[in-house]
Amino acid sequence: MAQEKGRNLSEVQARIGASHNIHDLDRKLQFYGRWAPDYDQDVAALQYRAPRLAVDCLTQALPGPPHAALILDVACGTGLVAAELQARGFLQLHGVDGSPEMLKQAQACGLYQHLSLCTLGQEPLPSPEGGLVCLTTRANPSNLQYKEALEATLDKLEQAGAWKRLVAQTVDHWELATSPLEGTRAKDGFISGIIYLYQKQRSP
Repeated sequence: MAQEKGRNLSEVQARIGASHNIHDLDRKLQFYGRWAPDYDQDVAALQYRAPRLAVDCLTQALPGPPHAALILDVACGTGLVAAELQARGFLQLHGVDGSPEMLKQAQACGLYQHLSLCTLGQEPLPSPEGGLVCLTTRANPSNLQYKEALEATLDKLEQAGAWKRLVAQTVDHWELATSPLEGTRAKDGFISGIIYLYQKQRSP
């Protein structure tokens, strides 16, 4: 599934839009596995701004210097957030993802100190304890089912005392919509997203 030269925006929108209709976890992970080599180029075509927006949010919420913060990047994909984090002075980066192929891409970027194969909600996230947990998702109507399920998982982790929520921030201009069904709010064709930031609590 190597990226073809000259792939236009409509082709990228069709590919990514198709993934939004996959709700079975195993099939979704298989799709991401096939997509991994082309992921960065495809989301660039959609003007994907989530990594920068997430790190903006994290930087504003962080009380201390960035180099001292330990960040767990959940669903880290190919490492786009890590690149933005390092550019802002964050040096202690751990990542988890449910796709082995995505983790191979993240490993190749060389920015994470530790990477783990793990799917949020299916198994416990790895330590280290006490780090900051960052994750994002689309907030547009076509993603509401996944967003609600994600937030239910996050709420359970908080109620169990594993995490403490610091930020849940909706942001505009997340990425270009893949179709009119995405429910864009702005006339320029962008959808919104949401950034979650948690403090991973230490075990008693």
